[in-house]
Amino acid sequence: MYLRTNYQESILDVFGITLPQLNNIYSILGIVFVAGYIPSGFLSDKFSAKKLLSISLAGTALGGFWFAQVPHFSFVVVVFAIWGVFSVFTFWSAHLKLVKLLSTKEEEGRFFGILDGGRGVVEAVLASVALFIFSQILGGSVDLGDKRAALVAVIYMYSAVLAVVAVLVWFLVDEDSSKSGERAESERFRLADIPAVLKNKYLYVHGAIIFLGYAVFWTVYYIGGFLETNIKIDPVTVGTVTVIVLWMRPLGGVVGGILADKVGKTNTIMMALAGAAASLVAIAVLPATMAPSVFFAGAVVLGFFLYAIRGTYWSILGDDGFKVVVMGSAIGVISLIGYMPDILLPQFNSFLFDTFGDTGGYNAYFLSSAALALIGIVFALVYKAQHRAAARATAHEAPEALPVDAE
Repeated sequence: MYLRTNYQESILDVFGITLPQLNNIYSILGIVFVAGYIPSGFLSDKFSAKKLLSISLAGTALGGFWFAQVPHFSFVVVVFAIWGVFSVFTFWSAHLKLVKLLSTKEEEGRFFGILDGGRGVVEAVLASVALFIFSQILGGSVDLGDKRAALVAVIYMYSAVLAVVAVLVWFLVDEDSSKSGERAESERFRLADIPAVLKNKYLYVHGAIIFLGYAVFWTVYYIGGFLETNIKIDPVTVGTVTVIVLWMRPLGGVVGGILADKVGKTNTIMMALAGAAASLVAIAVLPATMAPSVFFAGAVVLGFFLYAIRGTYWSILGDDGFKVVVMGSAIGVISLIGYMPDILLPQFNSFLFDTFGDTGGYNAYFLSSAALALIGIVFALVYKAQHRAAARATAHEAPEALPVDAE
C-alpha cells in the first residue's frame, strides 16, 4: 500500500489519477486505520495472534491481486480500504503486543528497534527485487503500456509474497496459549478495564510523541516525488535512491534501538527528531541546481533518522505502566492518537501543493515537517519530566529501608 514511496509518478500515470486524488485515497486509508486501532487492541487481548496475523496477510494479498488489475479509481479506493482493515484491525496491536511481551524493560529499546529494523530488511530486499523487475521490464521506455506492465509485475510480486507468508504462518507457527480458556479469570481482558487505561497519565503524551514522530516519518513517502519533480531525476534512478533509503530502515531501527537501551529511550527519540529536522531543512533550502548527488546523500541521511524515529517511539511502551491484560487495548488507544497523520497529512499536503505549486509544495512540506520534529522534542522532554517527577514522588513516599540484619 506504500508503493508510492518508490513509484508515485508511475502510479499516477498508470492509474490515470492526480496527486490530490492519491492524497485523498491515503486520507481514506488513514480513516480506516484510525477506526481500527482501538478494536485491534480488543482483538489482540481476546484472540490468537497466529490467526490474526495469517488473516491479515491473506487479506492484504487479496487486495494486492485486485490492485494489480489496474481497476477504476473508485475500486482503487475500495482496495485501499481493504488494506486498511487487514493491516490494522486484525494485525496492528497483536504484533506490537507480542514484541512487548518478549522483552524485559531493559531490552525494550533493542527489541522494538530490531522489530522495525527486521521489517526494514524484508522491505528493502523486496524493494530491491521490485526495482530489478521494474527496470528490466521498463528499461529506458517512456511508453505508458511498458510502464503499466512494469508496475503490475511489481504489485503481483508483493502480493504473492504476502500470500505465501500467510500460509506459512498458519501452518508453521504455534498457537498462542496465552489466548486459551485456561487463563485465570483475573488475567482475562474485560471492558471494565478500559477506564484504567484512559486514566494513565503517560498515555496521551506517548500518543503525542508518536503523532509528531510519525508525521515527520511521513516525509519518506515524498522523497521519490521530490527527486523526480524538483531535481528532475529519471524514474529508475529515483527508484534506486529510494531503495537505498529503504536500506536505512534496518540500520536506523537497530542502531536507534541499541542507543535507546544505552543512553535512554527519550534521549534517542529526541536525537533522531533533531537529525531529521536538520536534514529536512537542508534538502528544502539547498538550490535545486546543485549536484544531484548532494540530494541523494541528503535523502539517505534523512532516511536513517526517520527510521530511527520509527524504530524507537514504541520502545517507551513499557514505561507507560500498563498491565499485560490491557496492553493491546492501550496500544490501540495510543495508536489512535499517534497515527492521526494518516488522515491529516494527505489533506495538508494537498493544501501545500495547491498553494505553492509542485516544486514549492515539496519544500513547504519538508520545512513544516522539520517544525513538527522540534515540537516532538518538546513532548519527549515532557514525557521525561513526568517520569522524573514520578520517581521523586515514589522516593519521597517510600519508607526507609531496614538494615540488612533487621530483616
